Amino acid sequence: MLLLIDGYNLLHSGRTLVRLNSIQLQRERDGLIEKLSVYRQAKSIEILVVFDGWQAGWNTEKRERKKGVDLIFSRVGEKADEVIKRLIREKGSGVIAVTSDREISNYAGKLSVPVLPSEQFRERMEQASVSVTEEYDKGEEEEKQFKRKGSSRQLSKKEKRLRIALKKL
Repeated sequence: MLLLIDGYNLLHSGRTLVRLNSIQLQRERDGLIEKLSVYRQAKSIEILVVFDGWQAGWNTEKRERKKGVDLIFSRVGEKADEVIKRLIREKGSGVIAVTSDREISNYAGKLSVPVLPSEQFRERMEQASVSVTEEYDKGEEEEKQFKRKGSSRQLSKKEKRLRIALKKL
């Protein structure tokens, strides 16, 4: 399974938008990559992060691998959203998209790809770095909590896909 992450969307989730210079932005990206690397090791999952390079970047798409995390910087003139949509289309159902971008979420939903909001993934990522066993126990408690007798509210297909994807993370 592939976790496809909208890099700057996750980087700026849960905080007010602050203008960062290139050095600060690089430090923030490196910190995010470090956290994702820890998460990848804890969960044994493949991670691909897409960052914008459309304003100041390269003429071609740039790919890197840092600490076990694959990175893509979009080329000049191409936004990360376009790259993410293309990867969702190519990889299909083997992907979980992490973004709070409505346009990408709607696109992924049309292709039956589960989407995890950036804020929710950030919480899971930080919990994983604290303790993998606590996360596992919490997942078991959530499963017990949802097992009810009698008539229950049917979940939408989107909610079912998200719940299945969350169990895999």
